[in-house]
Amino acid sequence: MAEEVLSQNEIDALLSAISTGEMDADDLKKEEKERKVRAYDFKRALRFSKDQIRSLARIHENFARLLTTYFSAQLRTYIHISVASVDQIPYEEFIRSIPKMTILNVFSVEPLDGRILLEANPNIAYAMLDRVLGGKGVSVNKVESLTEIETNLMSQLFEKAIDNLQEAWSSVVDINPELEEFEVNPQFLQMVSPNETVVVISLNTEIGESSGMINICIPHVVLEPIIPKLSVHYWMQTQTPNETSPEEYQSLSKTIQKAEVDVKAILGESRITVDELYHLAKDDVIRLDQLIEDPMKIKVDEEVKFLAQPGQVKKKVAVQILDEYRGGDDDDE
Repeated sequence: MAEEVLSQNEIDALLSAISTGEMDADDLKKEEKERKVRAYDFKRALRFSKDQIRSLARIHENFARLLTTYFSAQLRTYIHISVASVDQIPYEEFIRSIPKMTILNVFSVEPLDGRILLEANPNIAYAMLDRVLGGKGVSVNKVESLTEIETNLMSQLFEKAIDNLQEAWSSVVDINPELEEFEVNPQFLQMVSPNETVVVISLNTEIGESSGMINICIPHVVLEPIIPKLSVHYWMQTQTPNETSPEEYQSLSKTIQKAEVDVKAILGESRITVDELYHLAKDDVIRLDQLIEDPMKIKVDEEVKFLAQPGQVKKKVAVQILDEYRGGDDDDE
């Protein structure tokens, strides 16, 4: 249990009260010995840390931006989607919080176990359906009497929308979301046990004049294999070569070996005026800044890397590497 830290002013006041007799030190010792009990609700067990919840919020903020772009293109109207909250609650509590008749899309997310649920408020779902059918985006709640055509159109719309979840989660795990069920009554849907902890990401959605919530329910069993990857340490850490697998290291090495670089052998350099350059003629000599016996500098992508000497190989001009360039005080590179 975390200890309470007193400020300097509180410490001074406490010492003053003890010295004047307003407070008895023995009473303080008795209070310390008393057991402090805090109520704990086993039905609402917290299985995710605040750090992990923040990571899930970041992932789904990206998902909300992707959904905004997707639905705006599909429905050709103003749409704004943002993360309203991220909470961990029992599955039973989530089911009680949503309407008795609503739009429920159940997706598998291989290779992760379990399934996730995307619930769209009927106001939002029917506004989307109205736009798909050429309307102005007016919401008419008749979820209890969906026709087969309306069911197919709505399920296709959300099935394609969930593809953006794959991109949003790509920084943590590669998933393949697929629509498995489309339901309108939450009572007919039992994904996990009632007391199972689920993470609920609520997305505030605005379509024209209609607004409502899109909720994403992710059970603990789905997130359990990737919980270590939801920490800030995982997001911020940088891999070292020792942490890279041999297969990845070999693949990276082969890729680097194929990279092309620009190599130049510098015979020497010189400075002349523009007037001297203008009056250069045949057989004129330009004096370089180094002696003929001095080694040449080899530049790799404009950076000096080696020292070499000129030569010839099979009637072609060549250079022979003498040593690795280590720089010097008189060098400007």
